[in-house]
Amino acid sequence: MSTRSASVERTTRETQIKICLDLDGRGQSKLETGLPFFEHMLDQVARHGMLDLDIEAKGDLEIDAHHTVEDVGIVLGQAFAKAIGDKQGIKRYGHAYVPLDEALSRVVVDFSGRPGLEFRVSFPRARVGDFDVDLTHEFFQGFVNHAGVTLHVDNISGDNSHHIAETVFKAFGRALRMASSLDDRLEGEIPSTKGSL
Repeated sequence: MSTRSASVERTTRETQIKICLDLDGRGQSKLETGLPFFEHMLDQVARHGMLDLDIEAKGDLEIDAHHTVEDVGIVLGQAFAKAIGDKQGIKRYGHAYVPLDEALSRVVVDFSGRPGLEFRVSFPRARVGDFDVDLTHEFFQGFVNHAGVTLHVDNISGDNSHHIAETVFKAFGRALRMASSLDDRLEGEIPSTKGSL
């Protein structure tokens, strides 16, 4: 693992989550959440973000997937905040447009230190397989609250819920990759706005 890596564990009455993250990885993932479609989406984040991601999540899936998905977002946000550290030398901003057939989504991220989510995604149907697509918002809300990022997620076109979700998660990975990457010209500098993040 690189120096820009983190391991975070979180246990609640509903979930037990462990995440290992390496920002300078090769896009590899090992995912155990009990939610196959969610794992497919997280794998896209790892691949397109070129980060290594191991997630072990046990949750109260007998009720529904809400706690598991939200808490994975929370712990992933905590892992990002820990791995990024003081943000020294990072590009700070990242964006990506990703198409998949008829679907097109845009994600823009700012490692601002100020949590904020603008999520403009409508799904034509409520489920992809057994996965409730409304939980996509809960994942991103958990992430931004604990990563300390501003995140804009916009679906521009699409009429297939699977395609829409996949373009969102792929664009998310690519935007994270851009924003968290190091710029040699910024070595030793911490990006700021008006003197503070």
